[in-house]
Amino acid sequence: MSFHPRRTILSVLAASLVTPLTVLAQTGYASQPIKLVVPFPPAGGTDLVARLIAEKIQGGTGWTFVVDNRAGAGGNIGMDAVAKSKADGYTLGMGQTANLAINPTLYPKMPYDASKDFAPIGVVATQPVVLVVKADSPYKSLADLVAAAKAKPGKLALASAGSGTVGHLTGELFARQAGYQHIHVPYKGAGPAATDLLGGQVDYYWATPQAVVSFVKAGKLRALAVSSGKRLPILQDTPTVAESGYKGFETNDWKMLVAPAGVPADVVARLNAEVQKALAKPETIAKLQAEGSLPGTGSPQEAAQLLKSEQQRWGAIVRDAKVKVD
Repeated sequence: MSFHPRRTILSVLAASLVTPLTVLAQTGYASQPIKLVVPFPPAGGTDLVARLIAEKIQGGTGWTFVVDNRAGAGGNIGMDAVAKSKADGYTLGMGQTANLAINPTLYPKMPYDASKDFAPIGVVATQPVVLVVKADSPYKSLADLVAAAKAKPGKLALASAGSGTVGHLTGELFARQAGYQHIHVPYKGAGPAATDLLGGQVDYYWATPQAVVSFVKAGKLRALAVSSGKRLPILQDTPTVAESGYKGFETNDWKMLVAPAGVPADVVARLNAEVQKALAKPETIAKLQAEGSLPGTGSPQEAAQLLKSEQQRWGAIVRDAKVKVD
């Protein structure tokens, strides 16, 4: 048998090159930490949902998530960082109604194109707003409030957590559908708006559940309606707007996991599958319901369709109400 040292050396070198590539192929996504950009401060609603879903996916896959809070400009700063990241699946963003559907019309100039710069992965959660009044208010139903608003055009004061928020725009949309006028009083956040409602400085408030449910449970505020298509588990006795006579009315603040446009389709599909697994866990459902949210669902294609329709819908509301940034 002949012996060829040169051929043997080449074979060894070839094997040493192939092995790492094979291991990498077997490892696949995600072989390095995934950065999840949250475009709002820590401990807020979007941050809590983002950390919850990251924790559940991490526990089921062994992947490593690093949450990066980049707040400012109504979420535009953080989402711009996502849009300009490398499209390899290792930078994701927790977008939501404001920065993906409302801000493109609300802000005169945007740093990114919300309709082109992102690859939707899936809707993680949806959350309605709750119409609340002070506990001793004469308005005991949505019909009472509408009747009073029509009897005193332009007199009732609507509080909001800020111009262009989902609560503000829901209030504008409902007023138009119900056929009355009001005064809009924007605040710098949900807390100050709730405080003034409790103090009687404003008449009603379309609020996030986190901001007002504790006051409702304590008997300090009265919930008249929720904007979702079905009742919230934490407010089972509160009817939806649709149930109260306004068929088809529904608004939600949704949270959508996105990647930069151009991320590989197989990565998007894998991420969506893991999101769906995480959202199906009973403990995930319980935590979302406890803060007034409902688990999301659907494919990346369905998320993309929702994004497109919501951009058109909220854009029209912003234009019709002539809303400007504070």
